[in-house]
Amino acid sequence: MSLPAFLRPLGHGVHVVDTGFHRDDFDAAYLIVQDARAAFIDTGTNHSVPRLLAALEALGLSRQSVDWVIPTHVHLDHAGGVGALVRELPQARVLVHPRGARHLVDPSALYAGALAVYGQAEMDRNYGTLVPVEAARVVSSTDGGSVTLAGRALVTIDTPGHARHHHCIWDEASRGWFTGDTFGLSYREFDGPAGAWILPTTTPVQFEPEALQASIERLMASDPQCMYLTHYGRVTGVPRLAELLLGQLGQLVARARALQHAPQRTQALREAVLDVHLSSLAAQGTAMPRERAQALLELDVTLNVQGIEAWLDRDARAR
Repeated sequence: MSLPAFLRPLGHGVHVVDTGFHRDDFDAAYLIVQDARAAFIDTGTNHSVPRLLAALEALGLSRQSVDWVIPTHVHLDHAGGVGALVRELPQARVLVHPRGARHLVDPSALYAGALAVYGQAEMDRNYGTLVPVEAARVVSSTDGGSVTLAGRALVTIDTPGHARHHHCIWDEASRGWFTGDTFGLSYREFDGPAGAWILPTTTPVQFEPEALQASIERLMASDPQCMYLTHYGRVTGVPRLAELLLGQLGQLVARARALQHAPQRTQALREAVLDVHLSSLAAQGTAMPRERAQALLELDVTLNVQGIEAWLDRDARAR
């Protein structure tokens, strides 16, 4: 069977769908198939929905076969398309972190928050109008609870640090976590001699480094064989990646605290964040010109600095 280029099987009934957001291999949704029943984990934006429906068709699955749509959290590159997708899936329920449930039923505050970060032009271009989900179809996850897909358990745990409305999903069948943004970002362009490279994401507005470290350590306690990242794809060699991730997180926190009262703080933080990431990348032996690496990281560095500044200001107010 020939599959479209944006759909790739990963084994154990797990398929990655490239949502097409921003660039190729940047934003993933996952489709799990078990005994002709299906679940989506993360959806991308409204513009991703045609690809998700096409993925079902390519695998010979009906829209009625989807039992669950599970956003890892309600940031729009992960959950912006949930309402539009569920509208096309008559049997599907939505499993979401309890802090995110109300934002799917009434996405007005979610839209307003994203608008404040991205601006109207970016919202129109990349996200469109958010579609609400009927409250009766929304199920709140619990820490350590599970749902089943044709008898296949999918376990959720609370994983704050990137966002307080974030849960991760454990799939025992593949011994992998669907991590959303908790286990960072790993773009395939940066793969090198040692394998994948990874960096933490500290985007606004709920970045909490201590909570993020605890969440990463909790994921690692299951001895996972792989991580399914929204940005991007399935990665293995998980202990090495966790070390890279936690090492950069610690450096970011230390550099940010040292710059908390610096003049022109935003620019100083930008230079520090970029230095932490590029130094880590260079240490992995990845042969990529600095200018190319910097261009690929541009969006993430900008958002990471915004999130770090929000955390610094919140931390200062709490003291």
